[in-house]
Amino acid sequence: MRRPLKLAFRIFLLLFIVMNIIVIFHAYKFTHYYNQGEVIIKKQSDKTGWDITKELVLGINAVKQINSVPDSIYKTIYLTTNDGLKLEAWVTTKPAAKGTVAMFHGHGSKKSAILKEAATFREMGYNTLLLDFRAHGGSEGNTCTIGYNEAEDVKLAYEYLKTKGEKNIVLWGISLGAATITKAVNDYAIAPQKIILEMPFGSLPEAVVGVVKKMGLPPQPLSTLLTFWGGVEHGFWAFNLKPSEYVKQVRCPVLLQHGSKDPRVTNTETKEIFDNITTVKKWVEYTASAHESLCKNEHDKWVTEVSAFLQK
Repeated sequence: MRRPLKLAFRIFLLLFIVMNIIVIFHAYKFTHYYNQGEVIIKKQSDKTGWDITKELVLGINAVKQINSVPDSIYKTIYLTTNDGLKLEAWVTTKPAAKGTVAMFHGHGSKKSAILKEAATFREMGYNTLLLDFRAHGGSEGNTCTIGYNEAEDVKLAYEYLKTKGEKNIVLWGISLGAATITKAVNDYAIAPQKIILEMPFGSLPEAVVGVVKKMGLPPQPLSTLLTFWGGVEHGFWAFNLKPSEYVKQVRCPVLLQHGSKDPRVTNTETKEIFDNITTVKKWVEYTASAHESLCKNEHDKWVTEVSAFLQK
């Protein structure tokens, strides 16, 4: 009996080690963005069987997205992180504006992806600041920590506006951008006048579950291993990254918005975040939207809800 048990244990141990090695590669690729030209990205239709096998084992390469050309009203500025990375941002400085909305995009995205939202805020009478997170768009760096280090990026944008004399600062973020705002408030005690959060994940483990489900894979144990190794690779305990806890430190009014068809951020996560906000708050559901731009998909409703929130 001992020999079969030993063999079974060795097979299990080997499979466990191999699975962890594969997950380590995937965690790295999920949080790393190559510069344009560093890797070849093939269309799905052009991939060979070997290409697909490599992606299954080693993960999928991701390249920084290039921003589209902004409207001429934008001025490009650069903010510098503590570790010397230059972050690219676009700002507008129209005189007599009601305030400035600092805007933060989602994971793997770029600031030009939120130009529609920015234009709508300007129609409401606000200036805007659109920031590329580190490792995204026109900013330096190649590593994304899903909000852990990016909280500093939010702080830098906020401090820039403060140094320019802005008295009415609104923070707006979508997905990763929204989650990172909550961590910035928690870590740096920044004090905007209002916050708009669209589809923030409740915790990093829950965010990883959403990504794994989107890939059509069983969430466990893969999501737990991805969370663990992703944190290890970047030097932090990823299971403690919890926007649902960070929002307890918010001291200004909050508008929380969520798409009812969102396959990545659950209604349960959103409710926990909402329940933990202790200030003036409102939760708005967009019944025709998934994990996408609510402004683009349900524009009229978005304008009505956001403008009403800002006018209060």
